[in-house]
Amino acid sequence: AIGGYVEKARLGGRLVHDLPPAGSGHSLGPALVRVAGIADLGGREVFGPVLHLATFRAEDLPRVVAEINATGYGLTFGLHTRIDDRVQAVTAAIAAGNAYVNRNQIGAVVGSQPFGGEGLSGTGPKAGGPQYLARFRRAVPRPAATDWAGAMTAAEAASALAAAPTPRAPAAVDLPGPTGEMNRLSFHPRAPLLCLGPGPEAAAEQTRAVRALGGAAAEATGALPPDALTRLDGLSGALWWGDAATGRAYAEALARRDGPILPLITAMPDLAHAFHERHLCVDTTASGGNAALLAEVSEG
Repeated sequence: AIGGYVEKARLGGRLVHDLPPAGSGHSLGPALVRVAGIADLGGREVFGPVLHLATFRAEDLPRVVAEINATGYGLTFGLHTRIDDRVQAVTAAIAAGNAYVNRNQIGAVVGSQPFGGEGLSGTGPKAGGPQYLARFRRAVPRPAATDWAGAMTAAEAASALAAAPTPRAPAAVDLPGPTGEMNRLSFHPRAPLLCLGPGPEAAAEQTRAVRALGGAAAEATGALPPDALTRLDGLSGALWWGDAATGRAYAEALARRDGPILPLITAMPDLAHAFHERHLCVDTTASGGNAALLAEVSEG
C-alpha cells in the first residue's frame, strides 16, 4: 500500500526524491513527497519511510498550526527555529502531547519526557509521567450511591456542561534532564466531566472531587438516558458510581461517539481525567534550525 502511495505521487509529479530499498525482502526505500498541506493526507497516516514536504509563507504559520490541530491527532510535534518568540507562540498553540524544539523527536525518557498524546492520539495519562502510576493502583472506594428520583434531559445536561465553572490548571513543572535540555510538563484543562451519580449525593460528591483537582465538572440533576451521551457536546467524559448494567450502557454510548475516546469513570477521578498533560523539550544548546539534530549518526 505504501509503495502504491509513493508510485501515485510519482505519477502526479509530487515525488521529490526517493531511494531504492536498503536490502532484499519487503523493505521500502525512503521517499520525499510534496504536498500542499497536511489536509492532503486526508486524515490518514502513511506509516513508512515517507516524508511529506509542504512550504508556506511565514505569515501563514498560525493557519498551518490551526490546520494541524484540526486533524484531531496530537501525539508529537517537532519545530526547528532560531526565533525564540516563534518557539513560544507555536508550542503554546499546538495541541500535541509532546513537542520537541531543535532536537530529534524520538527516545522519550521516563521522568524527563513523559510520553503520550491527546485527542485522537491519547486516552489517558502520559507514560513515564507523575500521573501514570495512579492508574495502576487499586481504585479508591466510592461512596454508596442511591438512585435518582427523577430524570434529566439531554438539553438540561448540555446547559449544565455550558455552565461549568472555569477550571484551574496546576502550575507547570520543570523536570530533570541532561545539561543543555529544558523539559517542562504543563497541564491544560479538558472539557467538563459530567457527574451522573446516581442520586444527588453521589453527583455532588463527584462534582466536589473533580473541582478539588481544579477541573471542570457539571452536576447531573436526574437520571440521564444513556443515548444522550452520544449527542452531547462539550464534555470530556462522565462519572458513574451506580449499577454495572447502566454503567455499561453509558460506556457503550460514549464509545459510539465520533472523535476521541471519552472515559466512563467508575471510581474517584484523578488529575489526568481533568487535564491534558503536554510536555515541551527544548535543546537549549542548539542555535536552532539544525536539521542534523533530527537523526543520530552512530559509528561502529
